[in-house]
Parts: sequence; C-alpha cells; structure tokens
Amino acid sequence: MKLKYNLLCLVFLPFLSYGNINSTDYNEKLNLKADTFLVKKEQLTLKAALKLADLAIEKAKSMEKLVSVAVLDANGQTIVLLRSDGVGVHNTEASRRKAFTASSTKTATLILGRNAKANPDTQNLANLPELLLLGGGVPIYHNQTVIGAIGVSGGGGAENDDLIARSAFITEAGITTK
Repeated sequence: MKLKYNLLCLVFLPFLSYGNINSTDYNEKLNLKADTFLVKKEQLTLKAALKLADLAIEKAKSMEKLVSVAVLDANGQTIVLLRSDGVGVHNTEASRRKAFTASSTKTATLILGRNAKANPDTQNLANLPELLLLGGGVPIYHNQTVIGAIGVSGGGGAENDDLIARSAFITEAGITTK
C-alpha cells in the first residue's frame, strides 16, 4: 500500500507544483499590467454636480426663468436632477436627455441639432430613443477631457437653455463647459 501511495505522489507531485506558479512571474512573462485592463478616469463628485446645478439655476433666475437641470457623469449616469418650483414636468426628462446626449456625443446639443438638421447623413440622430437634439445640453470638461454633461430645460428656448448650461463651471477646480 505504501508503495502505491509513494508512486502516486511521485507521479502527481510535479503537476501540483506546476499549478503553483507565481502570479507575478506569470504576469511579467505575458507582459500583463493593471493598466492593460483598467482605465483610470476622473469623475464628478456629488458636491461638484450640486454646485454646477446650483450655478445653472442661479443663472436662470437672473434671466427670470425657471428651469430643470440634470448633471450626468461621463457614462451617462444621473448624478443630480433638480428643478425650480413651477417647472413643467416634461422639462425634467428633457434636461436629463439633453445631458445624456451631450455626454454620449461629447458635443453641445445646440450644435449637434443644427449640424444634424443640415446634414442628410445625420438627420436620423433625432430618431435615436435617448438622444434629444435640442439646445441646452453641454459637455463638462476637466483637463480637456469630457467628465460629464449638464442639461437645462425650461429656459425659454434652445439658445437660452444653452446659455444657462454654459454658465455652470467651477473655475477653481478646472471644471468647464468650454
């Protein structure tokens, strides 16, 4: 019995040690590093999103307008969705979709809408379910990289919504809409 056990150990022992390869050595042999699989990206904080939304609402108040404001991250996820008292219910969804459109296309919706209308090849963008080609959605930048978007609706037209959205920036943090 001992002889069978010893023989089995001799036969299978090399296989057991083979499975115990050092993962660092393995990754080095394959030239695998964490940055091969991961993307580091800056993200807006809740504090920044609230400040941006507040800045837009304050700009709208200075124009005597009531608006809905949405701030989304670069992936199109809603961080903040605020509305002034008395804003029409449709404006809440419109501001979110404008921000989503600006975030996903990395283009201000006022420009995107005008370009799509002028070009027969891009007119169908207006038919995509989540996109909204109305002015008021603007990408948010940090170090020339889109880190999110702000959408404004209810400001009295596409150009007003765009102007209000562009007023939301945090200079001291390098967060801009230009």
